[in-house]
Amino acid sequence: MSSISPSETAADLAAVAALLEMADRLGIVPLLERGEPVTAAQLAATADVPEEGMGDFLSALVAAALLVPTGVKEFRISDDFADRIHQSGYLTWSLRANQPYVEHPAEFLRDPVAAAARYQRNGREVAVSSRWIGSQGFYPAATEAILAARPQRIVDLGAGAAGLLIDLLGRLPGSTGVALDMSAGACREAARAARAAGVGDRLEVVERPIQSIAEDPAPVAGADVIHAGFVFHDIVQEGDVFDQVLRRCREALRPGGIMAITDAVPYASAERERRFSALFTYLHAGFMNVTLPPEEDWLARFRQAGFDQARCVPHRFPAGRLFIAAR
Repeated sequence: MSSISPSETAADLAAVAALLEMADRLGIVPLLERGEPVTAAQLAATADVPEEGMGDFLSALVAAALLVPTGVKEFRISDDFADRIHQSGYLTWSLRANQPYVEHPAEFLRDPVAAAARYQRNGREVAVSSRWIGSQGFYPAATEAILAARPQRIVDLGAGAAGLLIDLLGRLPGSTGVALDMSAGACREAARAARAAGVGDRLEVVERPIQSIAEDPAPVAGADVIHAGFVFHDIVQEGDVFDQVLRRCREALRPGGIMAITDAVPYASAERERRFSALFTYLHAGFMNVTLPPEEDWLARFRQAGFDQARCVPHRFPAGRLFIAAR
């Protein structure tokens, strides 16, 4: 009985990630993720490409066991498609979303300020790769906590492509959501994905930086849940602004509401976390000028903002933690 070696596993991951990246660029991943049978003609129309060319691409996806034929020119995703998306997210985030850092390390080491001004990440690639990772890595703990709260209004700060909100709105038919992000590309992707998922009428997309909440908390007003996924570490260095945003969020929550921050701690040492945590920590510190706070610092900031209760929940993402604070 043959076994798959680590190098073969790496080859599989690289090939699948490349094929899924192409599928995403064609705009067909959301249609595939529904899990319903689709035809080459449908996918070709979605991508605005010739049906013959799409058929050839689908043949490659079938050969890679990402799609399964269900009829003449009809296909559905494989049973492990969601796992493949999640796994590919780590690769696309590391090498595609952070491509400027990977390609120009010497320039960043010589002059970080000048290099940061010259080389910037693509907001859409960050949003999509983060959504792929987050489908199983970022959000299970947050999803469980938010669903337990049965919120009527959910706000996600730094929502990216709004994957978490779209999933939550699908599970909470009476709820509405606000997806706030500073990236125009991510906001466009969020609006498109919400329409594709049938929740576009219940999701408001706001193109604004999180820092703006310190002066104008209107987007978070009346929320039952305010979530922020892997974005608060971007403003933690801003001190007073960070603390003011937390205070504004606490004030904006309805009585009994919760704030849930999904984020990371630096250089986690557990064996399952240490390698990706090393890359995540170093990229943020060395290229983004972001020093990830340790767990005790996160909890202290909540207390300073006036939250009476705050706790930390480890989860699947390497070095990821969910911090929950109740008003």
